Amino acid sequence: MMQEKHIIDKIKESYPFVDILFGTHTLHKFPENLYKALQEKKKQEDIIDIDGEIYEGLPIKRDSKIKASVTIMNGCNNFCSYCIVPYVRGRERSRKPKDIIEEVRDLAKKGYKEITLLGQNVNSYLRVEQEKNISFEEYEDVHSFATLLKAINKIEGIGRIRFVSPHPKDFTDDVIEAIATCDKVCKLIHLPLQSGNSKVLKEMNRKYTKEQYLELVDKMKAKIPNLTLSTDIIVGFPGETDEEFQDTLDVVRKVKFEQVYMFIYSRRVGTPGDKMQNQIPEEQKHKRFDKLKALVESQIEENNQKYIGTYQTVLVEGESKNNKDLLTRQNR
Repeated sequence: MMQEKHIIDKIKESYPFVDILFGTHTLHKFPENLYKALQEKKKQEDIIDIDGEIYEGLPIKRDSKIKASVTIMNGCNNFCSYCIVPYVRGRERSRKPKDIIEEVRDLAKKGYKEITLLGQNVNSYLRVEQEKNISFEEYEDVHSFATLLKAINKIEGIGRIRFVSPHPKDFTDDVIEAIATCDKVCKLIHLPLQSGNSKVLKEMNRKYTKEQYLELVDKMKAKIPNLTLSTDIIVGFPGETDEEFQDTLDVVRKVKFEQVYMFIYSRRVGTPGDKMQNQIPEEQKHKRFDKLKALVESQIEENNQKYIGTYQTVLVEGESKNNKDLLTRQNR
């Protein structure tokens, strides 16, 4: 949020007691800025260009001793019309393969069992660097997202590998092959849909159609045994008609997602979507959301039937927060 000018202006105007303003790209300088604020008794503002370099070696406080998230890239080049990320996080920049692999190895030594690789578009890992002829130190033959998955799959001690979020338009055959052949990569894959209507997808600047999305799903199901899918869906994007919303329901019926993260569209200052004139009334958005929710819940109940009477590998995470007699766990 601190990379957005209107947020900074709002804080200065409404919260004058705030002593330090800093963005995501100057996190490494927080101790220095805090010291200056205390010693000089002056407000510190440290917001830099959104395309700054990636700093390594910053300490990380993790909430779990079993699961860990590992960032593999920063920024985004896609400019979906509802999203602020490219404007505040800058263009895509990939971490060095060696830094990522060594971080995962260190986590494995500390007893972590599940790793989630993070990026706005993990499929694009190292792609920008290659397209712009930016040199990077190749490590253990890692030169793409697919080869990164294979390299991490070899690390002893790690039992599960997940990743979020991929982009359907960049889901290449080598990534599908890596998912299929890497035994530690979980077969529950997050594949954001956002909308099932091609016209709405074009307005969202998603760069794929309903048909292309369904073709990708069919290809993945054919090549990855026991594949299940989760997704993101936005309801009530500007200009979406009732007929176009039906296309979203149609995709949900056909794919039968294991999990669906549903969102009612909300305007975000600084995005093209915020400036669109044909905003959907809140009441109408909520009605569509309820229809989607009802469909998804009925499908999940149906999907769960196939697990009855089966044995599944689970990762025990610890005691339940609400009942000490129960353990919480996560399915494969």
